[in-house]
Amino acid sequence: MNIEMIATPHLVTLMQWLSPAYPVGGFSYSHGLEWAVEAGTITDAATFQEWLADILEYGTGRNDAILLAAAYRAVDAAYLTHVDAVARALAPSAERLLETTAQGAAFVRTTADIWAIDLPMLCYPVAVGRAAALIGVGLEQVLPLYLHGFAANLTGAAMRLVPLGQTEGQRVLAAMTPLCDLLSQEALGGDGLDDLGGCTVMADIAAMKHETQYTRLFRS
Repeated sequence: MNIEMIATPHLVTLMQWLSPAYPVGGFSYSHGLEWAVEAGTITDAATFQEWLADILEYGTGRNDAILLAAAYRAVDAAYLTHVDAVARALAPSAERLLETTAQGAAFVRTTADIWAIDLPMLCYPVAVGRAAALIGVGLEQVLPLYLHGFAANLTGAAMRLVPLGQTEGQRVLAAMTPLCDLLSQEALGGDGLDDLGGCTVMADIAAMKHETQYTRLFRS
């Protein structure tokens, strides 16, 4: 592996965008995890790891990677708008729609201001894909980092909610690395929006149930 090739200024910028320190507010969303813990579905590291892997492989993780790649490859504004509309339509609940639109808006405001790039208001994966294309970082680089950031955010939520110890949480996150790489490769070589779909019924129900959960720490 060529370290000089990897450590480009653009890649460092990408790492900054997907860092927990970047002000998109990811820490305030649990993606329905909070309700799953309240309901007793997730009780320890093993049950969280299974939940997280399913969301990545069969739900939002996979779909976000496809949407990000489509936005990156968008040839004009009309198609980018179409990708964003599809991303919004895929949200299974009001809070999940808020999760992707609010984070997208925060990402756009900060990124457009600091890097002086033209970004319309977009859902989060669509905004990241478009911004990455504009600065010239490789799609093969942004996809695994985006998926890892998504998994890391949910792991941070699980550490607070289950609760998990930091070592347990990091062990689960490390176990997701091969899956993030696999999903990235599939999005790179896939058929674009035609590949969208999934089946994470319990996670979708958890997101809906969270909207009326009495005691909540998270916005989703």
